[in-house]
Amino acid sequence: MAHGIYIHIPYCRGKCVYCDFYSVPSRRGMEAVAEGIAAELRAALATPGLPPVSTVYIGGGTPSVMPPELLATIAREIPADAVEEFTVEANPDDVTPQWTEAMRAMGVNRVSMGVQSLDDAVLRSIGRRHTAAEAVAAVDTLISGGIDNVSCDLIYGLPGQSYEGWERDLRALLELPLAHLSAYCLTWAEGTPLYRMMMAGKAAPADDADLAARYELLERLTAEAGYEHYEISNFARPGRRSRHNSLYWARDGRWIGAGPAAHSYDGTVRRANPCDIAGWLARLPYPGEAEDESALDRINDRVVSALRTAEGLDLEELPPQARRKLLAAAGRFIAAGLMSTSGSRVAIPSAHWFISDSIIRELLIEHL
Repeated sequence: MAHGIYIHIPYCRGKCVYCDFYSVPSRRGMEAVAEGIAAELRAALATPGLPPVSTVYIGGGTPSVMPPELLATIAREIPADAVEEFTVEANPDDVTPQWTEAMRAMGVNRVSMGVQSLDDAVLRSIGRRHTAAEAVAAVDTLISGGIDNVSCDLIYGLPGQSYEGWERDLRALLELPLAHLSAYCLTWAEGTPLYRMMMAGKAAPADDADLAARYELLERLTAEAGYEHYEISNFARPGRRSRHNSLYWARDGRWIGAGPAAHSYDGTVRRANPCDIAGWLARLPYPGEAEDESALDRINDRVVSALRTAEGLDLEELPPQARRKLLAAAGRFIAAGLMSTSGSRVAIPSAHWFISDSIIRELLIEHL
């Protein structure tokens, strides 16, 4: 059984215009948050019968804005014996030889960097604080410093980003010695500055045909560069899939979430921590509230997560009645070539993942 730890660091130096993850543009109270996360982990890891932890992921927010000594306070609570993959998210301008050395001393062997674009004008327009040159230099710093498992994030459909600009970003990033790439279609999330810009007529989403063309280019160029497209937004060199993120899509994935806004799943119950530092601190060491999720909700969660992956969904995982309903709904997509079957598995080929949401919506089971 795969088991992981996700740690949410709720700090950023500034909020990007598109971001709807919980974070605060401040550095106040970091010591209390680090100590609180450590206390939450101690309590969670004391659970009897807990499987060994195989992956750790420190995300946010921007974990690299937290001083390494505070991150080390958290890391000391993690039983490292069985950890195979230990990831920390970082902004490129935080990556220095000293920071890299500190991360290695903590046990970190993978870094995920939010690059988003390699066009300085686009970066400025979305509130990123690094430059394209700093992003490229950060990759070299990490690898030279002994962390060769480096992942970078890109976003397509950004304001001011042309199709040609997206192609330049992709080609430039694919020339770097990366192990992994994540590429996301921009989401105009309600409540973000970007959403308010759209509502005020100051920015507009790219049309679906343009975004589909960008996705097709992404598929082609990553394949030519030797990457495996293993999940809708994720591409890896052979053997370099994100083990932690794969927990979220696996049938037997389990994880402990620690920190404000973190989520946990023990195979039966999902728990959500408050999206509020003060509220989270007040409820330690057990801040999570169980989410109201029925057996049908769990079935549909499994359908959604599995059909985002190259492996697809093993129908044997579903109860017989749910299996029959899903197959009946999938028939027309299979006939149209939008889904494939192999033994007991059904999948959406990666060429059609761009429209996978519309397919999956039709497959969700309303009742048993």
